[in-house]
Amino acid sequence: MPEEKKFSRDIVGKVIVSKSGKKFGVVGDLVFETRTGELIYILLSNATEFAANLNLETSKNGDLMVPFSSVLSTGDFVIISEEDII
Repeated sequence: MPEEKKFSRDIVGKVIVSKSGKKFGVVGDLVFETRTGELIYILLSNATEFAANLNLETSKNGDLMVPFSSVLSTGDFVIISEEDII
């Protein structure tokens, strides 16, 4: 069965939570590799104190960045694997 395609507008604004239910913040933007189109990071907006204490990489603007490789699924929420970013 082919994968369902999602557009960035469908993901931006979604709440990011870990599979254990810890809230990280909201998807503010997406960072991708321009040559390949590969998604690299999710920029957090409204980062929670929990996310701020995790030593995540930051963008030039100081936004926390979650590796897109940690995303498990997208739907009502963006679910990430906390183990993949710690």
